[in-house]
Amino acid sequence: MPQTIFSHRYENGLALVAEPMDWLESAAFSFLVPGGCSRDPADMIGVANFTCEMVQRGCGSRDSRQYVEDLENLGASHGASVNSVNANFGGAVPAENLYDVLSIHSDMLRRPHLPEDQLEDARQVCFQEIRGVEDDLAQRLMLELRRRQYPDPVGRSAYGTYDSVGKIKSQHISQYFEDVYRPDETILAIAGKIDWPKLKDYVGSLLCDWQTNPLQPLESSVAVRGRHHIHHDSNQTHIGVAFTSVPYGHPDYFQARGAVGVLSGGMSSRLFMEVRENRGLCYTVYASDHSLRDQACIVCYAGTTTERAQETLDVLVAELKRLADGITEDELNRLKVQVRSALIMEQESSRSRASSIAADWYFLERVRTLDELNKIVNDLTVDSINTYLANNPPGDFCIVTLGEKELETPSGVS
Repeated sequence: MPQTIFSHRYENGLALVAEPMDWLESAAFSFLVPGGCSRDPADMIGVANFTCEMVQRGCGSRDSRQYVEDLENLGASHGASVNSVNANFGGAVPAENLYDVLSIHSDMLRRPHLPEDQLEDARQVCFQEIRGVEDDLAQRLMLELRRRQYPDPVGRSAYGTYDSVGKIKSQHISQYFEDVYRPDETILAIAGKIDWPKLKDYVGSLLCDWQTNPLQPLESSVAVRGRHHIHHDSNQTHIGVAFTSVPYGHPDYFQARGAVGVLSGGMSSRLFMEVRENRGLCYTVYASDHSLRDQACIVCYAGTTTERAQETLDVLVAELKRLADGITEDELNRLKVQVRSALIMEQESSRSRASSIAADWYFLERVRTLDELNKIVNDLTVDSINTYLANNPPGDFCIVTLGEKELETPSGVS
């Protein structure tokens, strides 16, 4: 079916982007608010995540309990998360209840109660998330890998530490909210069964008088990178490797994305076949791309035993370096089939489309249609990807390991 993307920017800077999917009976939404942890004070990392929790504890005329009950009664599936640059509030709802759910979220973004009597309950939620990271060793490793690959503050983990979260007070939450939760750089993306003129007017009635205050530019440091080991008594070793790539808006992004798909695009991918199947070195191995607006990286993970950890790291790095030699026609054809399948499934999910168009608008200030994406994928060739790889060979690896024994740096890696 023909795909239409609507967009409108209100005078206060808020961007509304929407895609009608009239064959559905649902609508999904995604608010991207510039409330990421990169704006946390250096001695209070975790305040963005803490604030994200607190704004959901009552807003407008609703106390904390009524906020939850009203969303449940409207059939809304909803959630929130924080990354380095944004707080994301999103969900899906029966289409006829979309406007009521948007009204509740408008109150949450503009008139949260931030109740002081619930501060300690919210702090315990944040502590529980920190404990969850400590227990999930793979996640702990990957957060440390990203922290070292990117410069501070964009490489931070949103969770903070027990110490940093423990010192946060109500006034810090209120100040962070006042400083950061602003309409400029906020994106509301909606996909599903919608009436665009009515939606644009309704969102305007909720949010067009939201007062703006330009955000201060971030000051960036120098990335740490290099080699790092986290000691942990365990019979398992977790391995993370990252190297610099091109961000989503770069002309060569899909060439890099194609190369990653060859590395880690299913059970026929190079990492799965060579590291897991052929050599039996690990139980999990993958590679994926991660992008900020102005920088990006490829991150790789392998989980293995202590005894096989060194060989796993050596083979993983060797496969990454071998990628510079180029890919084959068969590998590219398999990749294209997988990408087309993913695009078809995305077209059937309002929630996936809302997330995708929010991300597109954040990176590009426009939305790539599925036809455009399909053409980009079809236009990928072995020569185009191999030329990119020849000019941008994987290297300058950031390596983080977690386990009982520190590993040796693989041959040929400085």
